[in-house]
Amino acid sequence: MTLATAAAIEATPVPEGAGHVATKPVLQLVGVKKVFGEFAAVDGINVDFKEGEFVSIVGPSGSGKTTLLRMLAGMESPSEGYITLRGNLINDVPADQRPTCLVFQSLALFPHKTVGENIEFPLKVRKMPPAERKERALELMRMVRLPESYYGKNVMRCSGGEKQRVALARAFAYDPDVLFFDEPLSALDYKLKKALEKELKDLHRESGKTFVYITHSLEEAMVMSDRVGVMSRGRIAQIGTPEEIYTKPVNRFVAEFFGEVNSFEVTERVGGWTTADGTVLTVSGVPDGVSGKATVIVRPETMRFVPAGSSADNTISGVIYNEYSLGSRMQYQVHAGERIFLVEASRTASGGLSAGDAVTIGWDAADAIVVGD
Repeated sequence: MTLATAAAIEATPVPEGAGHVATKPVLQLVGVKKVFGEFAAVDGINVDFKEGEFVSIVGPSGSGKTTLLRMLAGMESPSEGYITLRGNLINDVPADQRPTCLVFQSLALFPHKTVGENIEFPLKVRKMPPAERKERALELMRMVRLPESYYGKNVMRCSGGEKQRVALARAFAYDPDVLFFDEPLSALDYKLKKALEKELKDLHRESGKTFVYITHSLEEAMVMSDRVGVMSRGRIAQIGTPEEIYTKPVNRFVAEFFGEVNSFEVTERVGGWTTADGTVLTVSGVPDGVSGKATVIVRPETMRFVPAGSSADNTISGVIYNEYSLGSRMQYQVHAGERIFLVEASRTASGGLSAGDAVTIGWDAADAIVVGD
């Protein structure tokens, strides 16, 4: 990287909340933009990835996740901005010359090769002696919890979960600084997916590598990640810990994308935040810069049924229209005039309520999330 480029990167401002950290990042994007014709698929992203962290990037289809991943992996070059790896500019460095590895959604295994041969491929390219290659492959198989007896097994005779493990072992064989993942669990059944989520998180901790994970699954992102970035229209709308994203969304899009919500459009008036029908909502902790008009968000799990003799800062009367089992919890759809609300409660806390019952639902001021547009 030239001195001029280094100075430009240093001088480029990183917006508050864009992921800038005090420690030196292993991977950094500054003003990164990718334009196809007149369409900006990625539109000015600033984000740092810290050494050894697990970051998931989520967002709806068309938000720019795949284009961002392709630039990170070296399959596309940015139209504008800088991507640096350990301080070195890599904008135009080909994928095969970067100390990174991409685990594809399709896995891209060699169908005619054995498990061991697939894992050993990067080592063979480096001309590692056969005995050392096998020893390293067996070590990696143990790491990803594949039996050593699978070493000579044709990879196409492996199950979906076993193929995932082979692809992971092969990725680790490259010994990359950063591993990129393109929705690697999307084709698996629910039970296997949950098991591999935990194993990936364990592998991340054991390896100490930096993981950047692209997914449509909010659940995957919540379970595995140190930080989550939410993309919208080519930009990162918010990046933070799963807890921060869920409890302190920066806007309505992030709040609604990251889980079910009950929402109220409100206007700030003397006495508080008021809905269109004149109801005054009691809230606390309004973020700086939010004024005039806003949205009050209440998660279903923070709403509760308010029986006679009990109270809540905010209450609404309605009728239970339907109920849905969520395992240990129940979700209720409550109709209040033309409004529909969702309330989640444990089976014991719901007290045997069922469709048709008249109820009062409520929530406390501290559980209301106020966001701007």
